Amino acid sequence: MDRAQKEKVVEELGQIFESSGVVVVARYEGLTVAEMTDLRDRARKGESTVRVAKNRLARIAVKGTPAEEISEYLDGMTVLTFSEDPVAAAKVIEDFAKDNKKLEILGGAMAGTKLDRAGVEAVSKMPSREELIASIVGCIGAPASNIAGAIGAPASNIASILSTIEEKQEAA
Repeated sequence: MDRAQKEKVVEELGQIFESSGVVVVARYEGLTVAEMTDLRDRARKGESTVRVAKNRLARIAVKGTPAEEISEYLDGMTVLTFSEDPVAAAKVIEDFAKDNKKLEILGGAMAGTKLDRAGVEAVSKMPSREELIASIVGCIGAPASNIAGAIGAPASNIASILSTIEEKQEAA
């Protein structure tokens, strides 16, 4: 890899560290190509990305970014999993690590906060952005349907009363 290519990789990694909602670093020593392909597929489905990069270049790229404190994790055969959604990458890597014991999660960073192994696990258990949006929409929609029901109830009750009175008059 020549100097221009290295500079490009450092720039790309810097963008990742700067703009990602979460970055998780894991050691992947012993994983087969098929297992790495499975991890990449799961990441793609989980709206996150997996990237293997030279640690030396990653350490250069992480300097001056909100994820700067994770540079200590960049040692050995490491893989970066990242996403814009603050929990998507953590969920993907945690699910994969449960199925594959060769992958060792070291830690990560979320919104400028360094995460250890337990922190990544805690983040993975949080609801995703889509789940939160669905929950908020449900909370907003529930009062509206209750109001519509309350507004419509008196009219329904009046119609029911009038129908009952009419039936009684016809019977008499």
